[in-house]
Amino acid sequence: MDPANALPPKVLVTGAGGFVGAAFVARLGSHRRIAMGGPGWREEVAGSDYRDAVVVHLAARVHQPRGDAADFERDNVDKTRVLAEAAAAGGAARFVFASTVKVHGEETRGAPFRPDSPPAPADDYARSKWRAEEALRDIASRTGLPVVVLRIPLTYGPGVGGNFRDLLRLADSGAWLPLAAIRNRRSLVHVRDLADALMLAAGHPQAPGRAYVAAHPVPASTPELVTLIRASLGRPSRLFPVPASALEAAATVVGLRDRMRRLTRSLEADPATLVAALGWSPRVSLADGVAEAAAWRGEGAR
Repeated sequence: MDPANALPPKVLVTGAGGFVGAAFVARLGSHRRIAMGGPGWREEVAGSDYRDAVVVHLAARVHQPRGDAADFERDNVDKTRVLAEAAAAGGAARFVFASTVKVHGEETRGAPFRPDSPPAPADDYARSKWRAEEALRDIASRTGLPVVVLRIPLTYGPGVGGNFRDLLRLADSGAWLPLAAIRNRRSLVHVRDLADALMLAAGHPQAPGRAYVAAHPVPASTPELVTLIRASLGRPSRLFPVPASALEAAATVVGLRDRMRRLTRSLEADPATLVAALGWSPRVSLADGVAEAAAWRGEGAR
């Protein structure tokens, strides 16, 4: 099915100007925006018309090098709760929440995370997303608001920021990198495939009442990603082997343990439920998606 055909005429989107939001609204077409970032966000929420609308909540605090737990609590938990309560009271048809696979933890050992994996959030961001999910379950139970949760891994594509942009920058350096011995498995999703998953979450009649993982079914290792990026940029791979344990030990000494573990450890997620229940089928291969992101980097993105 084309999920766009199942959408009501009224779709309200938060975070529409962000990396994921821009890709989603481009797929969506007609929509209305709710601004959650300014001091008047409560007025925005209170003044919106929710009757028979689908609310897609993408706005969130993600990268916050100088923030604290209170910032994440306010932006990711309190704002989600206020928005969902308003949507329920206003007669919304559905509430779609963009969460993270990190509600299950920072790494996998053998088995990938699935929607029914136990929660084990390890940082302020992941904990805030899990508490937001708990708040939505409570609101759904009390009010009958249909809720869909989409847990998302590392998202990439042209215009990407955060960790994947850092990886693009590292690969573009041309330096020899001690990553050849790493055998990890990291799940990713291209931003256009994620937009399609959000469309299904917003429009598929069977979507509400469940959580789904939106990850490409084929994970990638760090050496594979760096090699693909460098090939797309016309560079040799230039990788040499150093044990992951040695890299992590050295990074710990200089206060970069967590950043190194994102390169050495696995974080794999299984999208089987989203594929089977809603018919999601990622269309962008890892090679094509990385080449596209690398081309954007090569065109001057810094």
